[in-house]
Amino acid sequence: MQPGSFSSFSRRSFLHVSTAASAAMALRIVTEPLLARAAVKSFPKDAVMIDSNENPLGPCSDARQAIAAITPQGGRYSLNMTDDLIALFSQMEAVKPEYVRVFPGSSAPLHYTVLAYTSPQASYVTADPGFESGMHAAEVAGARVVKVPLTKMYAHDVKAMLAAAPDAGVFYICTPNNPTGTLTSHSDIEYLLENKPKKSILLVDEAYIHFSDAPSAIDLVKADKDVILLRTFSKIYGMAGLRCGLAIARPDLLARIDQYAGWNAMPITAVAAATASLRDPRLVSERKRINSSIREDTFHWFDQHGYSYIPSQSNCFMLDTKRPAKEVIDGMAHQNVYIGRVWPALPTHVRITVGTHDEMARFQTAFQSVMQQSATHPLAPRRRVRPHFDGMGLPS
Repeated sequence: MQPGSFSSFSRRSFLHVSTAASAAMALRIVTEPLLARAAVKSFPKDAVMIDSNENPLGPCSDARQAIAAITPQGGRYSLNMTDDLIALFSQMEAVKPEYVRVFPGSSAPLHYTVLAYTSPQASYVTADPGFESGMHAAEVAGARVVKVPLTKMYAHDVKAMLAAAPDAGVFYICTPNNPTGTLTSHSDIEYLLENKPKKSILLVDEAYIHFSDAPSAIDLVKADKDVILLRTFSKIYGMAGLRCGLAIARPDLLARIDQYAGWNAMPITAVAAATASLRDPRLVSERKRINSSIREDTFHWFDQHGYSYIPSQSNCFMLDTKRPAKEVIDGMAHQNVYIGRVWPALPTHVRITVGTHDEMARFQTAFQSVMQQSATHPLAPRRRVRPHFDGMGLPS
């Protein structure tokens, strides 16, 4: 039986999966664009959109060709194609195929992992500031959410995370971190594994790992540790709109996720594009170089003009506006430049996605104008249609 195909489930196990999946249907999977664009449903023409950690380069040339070639088969499901993607990834990473699951992006397995491993008796532990998505899933699970401040170097404070939640079900580590773009060392991840509660698991989100020089935690999966690793094609591969991601872990850990995920066929365009992207030997290194060059040029401009920021190893960074950041977000929107949101832990900081050279040049011009304007008088808020928010501040 091929991994990931429908045939890998017996009728009894599929019915069991379906029951758990039905129970999870009330879960709304909270993604980056849902969080970033809660107040903006459409953008004016020629807007600079550097708010959602997207890759402006889009899919690579081979991926685009693969999408065009597979489109006539759009009336079919992608079962065999998904198995081929798993086989290719497994060969490249030297991991067993049964350790890999394919999902439409990495937000889905993030949520399913939290549902599977947290409860009113098993807390969800995350960084502050950190990616908020898992907190929503923890609320659905009835789990306590424990937010632990980052260290002075903006890494996950693994010792504080352990001390804060001896009842933890899931420790969530995003490295490079969203929103700060900063790294948590492999040694700290190992320390957390060695000292965590016996029944807890470590969820390592490597959505942005390819932008950095940091080693992956996939070696810990290969060593059969209590780790679930997330990867996505949304970031360096430029496939955010196509939706393809992976969860990598021991089969017994993945089985718990399967109970909530059920069985879903992947979009054939996403699978074709992901497979072609993995086969491009230059894609990751070239895009890493492009992102790093533009990011460092932007940091150099900040240094020249006296602006403060958190050094990043990713395609986003936190910029200190030295005033309530929401004022600057609204001012930038008036300039047709849309930047990221604010985290309560850093109320004067705003997250910026690294765009193209031209986009960052427009960002610099707009930011300079907004900062000069706000220094003399408060910025008028931009009129927007605002959605209703639930108790966690998430759009409902």
